[in-house]
Amino acid sequence: MQLLRMFERPAPPAAKFPAERVGFAIGDIHGRSDLLADMLDLLEARADEGVRAGGPPLVIFLGDYVDRGPDSRGVIDLLLTGRPHGYERRCLKGNHEQSMLGFIDDPMSYRAWLLQGGAETLLSYGVQPPPPVGAEEQDWIGVAQLLMARLPPGHYDFLQSLERYVELGDYAFVHAGIDAGRSLEEQTDEDLFWIRAPFIASKRPFSHRVVHGHTPVDQPYADQRRIAIDTGAYASGTLTAARFEADQVSFHAVSRRVGR
Repeated sequence: MQLLRMFERPAPPAAKFPAERVGFAIGDIHGRSDLLADMLDLLEARADEGVRAGGPPLVIFLGDYVDRGPDSRGVIDLLLTGRPHGYERRCLKGNHEQSMLGFIDDPMSYRAWLLQGGAETLLSYGVQPPPPVGAEEQDWIGVAQLLMARLPPGHYDFLQSLERYVELGDYAFVHAGIDAGRSLEEQTDEDLFWIRAPFIASKRPFSHRVVHGHTPVDQPYADQRRIAIDTGAYASGTLTAARFEADQVSFHAVSRRVGR
């Protein structure tokens, strides 16, 4: 395991985090429980550094805990421990959690979830995916029922409890992005969990500086309008966090070689 402090170029000072608080946002984890454990260790080692007059440090997980990587179950197990200790926590829903819940409730409508990384999630819970060819409706329903039965205590409630967005100071923390034509309160689930090109390419002003994952980048991206921190952990082996204090933003990462 290698801990990295990287991407030290400061982000443009376009917004301010709440006074007397320190915050972190963590990008898409996608079944990489090993990287999540490393990031939690890193944050806990720095917990005392983040205590301010306004309270303990705050960490916001940006969603997409499941799918693609090998250990979605382990990721949720870790999150259910309450770690990182010494932090206030907020956990957002991503499109992959939305799809997983959709598959449990209506597997025929959400069959595509398996092609988006859901097959790896099923296997992490000890459930064999349906055959790619020839599976009938009852096969899909049976797999969804078995997945629900195999979820350990707390996993389903955790998925159901995830927040849509978090607003803090001049920042909005979301999974995917926002529609610049709507207020934060008016954003749809489609906007918050799935939007990509219309948000990334938009030149319109946003009401907040938006911190998001969902769209993978080789290294974190920051301008005065948005900050992107999904560094493709399941494939790249790098999980990234952004640190916020006053008008300062820095980036920190943990990395393991893919396949280890």
